[in-house]
Amino acid sequence: MLQFAAYYHIFNHANGDDNLFREEKNYDFFLKKYHQHIDPIAETIAWCLMPNHFHLLLKIKGEQAIASTFPKFKTLEKLEDRSRFISKQFSNFFSSYTQAYNKAYQRRGSLFIKNFKRKVITSEHYLSQLILYIHLNPVKHGFVPDFEEWKHASFHCFPKLNPKLMEWVFGTQKDYIEMHQVRKKIFKDYQKLEDELT
Repeated sequence: MLQFAAYYHIFNHANGDDNLFREEKNYDFFLKKYHQHIDPIAETIAWCLMPNHFHLLLKIKGEQAIASTFPKFKTLEKLEDRSRFISKQFSNFFSSYTQAYNKAYQRRGSLFIKNFKRKVITSEHYLSQLILYIHLNPVKHGFVPDFEEWKHASFHCFPKLNPKLMEWVFGTQKDYIEMHQVRKKIFKDYQKLEDELT
């Protein structure tokens, strides 16, 4: 059950060997649909879209903020029903993107794994590590050698869009960049050792 005013790591993968994004325009369309369905219920902090999966860090809005956008929300008395309403927004988003994608590429069936993964963020440390993890994911999966090259992530715009959060979690913008570089080096060293040992 999604909690109000809480930070979440949301991620999902394409079904089987499918890709979620075949062309550049798919990434733009995905974000368009995402903002249409998710912006009214959550604030997006960080994201990374890759050919076959995505990662999001977001903060679910408070009940009053959501109620001001959705009059129907005010009529839901039980907490479970209100939480289900939030989850339904995600379902509507996935369904909307899938329908358009299937039509464009003459395919049928579900595009995403049925139940999207969600993990609540419980500490400042976890929050900072998750932001690094999300931005470094294209390197982890071999899509690019340097995370700064990946266009479909929030690395470059995060400091401008979240100045208070960046200062709280990372300190300065210089610290923010350095922490990414350090984590990238640790990851590469580990990957090299893993390659040598296996």
